[in-house]
Amino acid sequence: TIFLGSGTSVLEVARNLKHVSELTVITNSVLVLNELLNYQNISIICLGGVVRRSELSMIGHLTEDALSGLNADKIFIGIHGIDLVQGLTNHYLPETMTDRKILQFGKQVILVVDHTKCGRISTAHVAPISVIDTLVTDREAPQDFIDILREQDINVILA
Repeated sequence: TIFLGSGTSVLEVARNLKHVSELTVITNSVLVLNELLNYQNISIICLGGVVRRSELSMIGHLTEDALSGLNADKIFIGIHGIDLVQGLTNHYLPETMTDRKILQFGKQVILVVDHTKCGRISTAHVAPISVIDTLVTDREAPQDFIDILREQDINVILA
C-alpha cells in the first residue's frame, strides 16, 4: 500500500505503476486518481476533502480525518520547498496541515521534487528534513545539497 500525493512529479510516479500488480494506492490527487483508473491491477482509495483547484487535490480536515484510519508502506509526496535547515516548506497555508498528517501515516517517506525545489524556503514549515527517507530528484539538483542529504543518511535518487 502506497500513498501518492498531488503535483506533477508525483503524477509521473503514478504513470510508472501500470505494470505493478497487487498494489493499493491511497491518494488525495484528482490527477493521480484519473491516471490510475486505467490500471485494473491497482486498487484505489481516494480521499475526500476540500478541492484545491490549482493542484486538483483534496485538503482539509475531511482529508486528514480519512487518513487517521489508514496506513501506507510508502508515501510519495511533493513539496514546494526543501531546505537543509528549514526542512520541508509549503507556500499554501491551508495545505500545510494536510501535508503534516500525510507525512505521519506511512512507514517510509519518499519526497519527489525537481531541482528547483532544492534549497527553496516557502512560507510555512511542514516538517524537518529528517522525516525524509528518500529524495527523488533530477540531475540538475545542486551536488552540495545532495551530498549533505546523503551525509544525513537520506537516500538520494537522481532520475
